Amino acid sequence: MAGSNPGSQFHPEAAIVRLDETARNEAKSILFQAYRHEPTFQYLFDHRRPGYEQRVRATIRELIGLYFELNQEAIGVMVNETLVAVAFIGDPELRLNLADQFSWRLRMVLTAGFASTRRYLEYHDRIRAMLPQPQAHQLPLMGVHPKYQNRGYGRLLLETVQRLCEDNPRGSGLVLDTGNSRYLQFYESEGFRSLGKVKLGDFEDHVLFREVHRAENAGSHG
Repeated sequence: MAGSNPGSQFHPEAAIVRLDETARNEAKSILFQAYRHEPTFQYLFDHRRPGYEQRVRATIRELIGLYFELNQEAIGVMVNETLVAVAFIGDPELRLNLADQFSWRLRMVLTAGFASTRRYLEYHDRIRAMLPQPQAHQLPLMGVHPKYQNRGYGRLLLETVQRLCEDNPRGSGLVLDTGNSRYLQFYESEGFRSLGKVKLGDFEDHVLFREVHRAENAGSHG
């Protein structure tokens, strides 16, 4: 793990850290716990079929590996030397098309299976079609370990992600999605609005966008 910064005044015990390869296993564990009961993952990786958890683990492992390979930003929340929450951020200039990532696609087919890989690629394409122009940062993976949920660490993490996006002049904002409608109020309280919905079986995945709010340059002239 890389350097850290103190958490907010409301979480003096927490520190924000930039993640590197040394955090890979901890990040995988947190994200597996966060996503295995998520409706979107349950649909995409067919939780009714044997081997569901292995497919989720494989997908998270390959996505983490891909984002590290592409040198994308990853941050986490540390509490008393324990990593409790993580977020992987896609740069707006990445314009990632997973279908073009041949080695990633091959590893996914070998580990998660062909059907799950195809479903995930189709889902990814439908979200890409909703992205605003100019391009925004994306938040493909974010999770808080279940033992540390409902303590404000998710909000601390998301607010840190938003500040990082605001510091990057190349992006128009931040896009994320959720299949859990119970999280919508939380995201709306953070300034996100709907870009649309992706129909997945008998439920809908919500695609949300928060525009970057930057202070105007006081020294500029009309």
